[in-house]
Amino acid sequence: MMFKRDRKTIICDAEKCTGCEICEFACSIEHDDVFQQMHSRIKRVRIEPIINFAISCQFCKDPACVRVCPQKALSQDDATGRILVDENKCDGCAFCIKACPFGAIIINMRNNKAQMCDQCYEREDGPACVQYCPKEALIFTTLEAYADEKRFDSVEKLLKEYAEIGELESQAK
Repeated sequence: MMFKRDRKTIICDAEKCTGCEICEFACSIEHDDVFQQMHSRIKRVRIEPIINFAISCQFCKDPACVRVCPQKALSQDDATGRILVDENKCDGCAFCIKACPFGAIIINMRNNKAQMCDQCYEREDGPACVQYCPKEALIFTTLEAYADEKRFDSVEKLLKEYAEIGELESQAK
């Protein structure tokens, strides 16, 4: 499968994420009508002492979860990259969980089937986790657009630092 450059993904800005877990609650409500983090398809990860980060399915180019499924219950949508679960085939064996390098797959406790982020594809306004993130730490964008934004931010920071160095030099004279 060819990776599409315009494919969108959910990206977390660790500098903005406070670990509030609202993304997890929004996801569980959206998909399972319960206010319960264990049903969330996005997971908040805390690395002590101060780093918080949310991670969901990364829609890998060659997803290990699809390759290892002994029941052939997982497939990848060519257009969106989403991982699809055939619930008639999935037996909840969890091979996909073990294969996922991001820890982004869970077994739904209600039906014992694998599930992962589907980017709330039925919502016109994008993923619920992104919409309800109070700190706007989650964004739904293409990797190319995100890289463009990061390059712009880096240059902007460098210019500010350069200006500060210039001020210090002129004050020293």
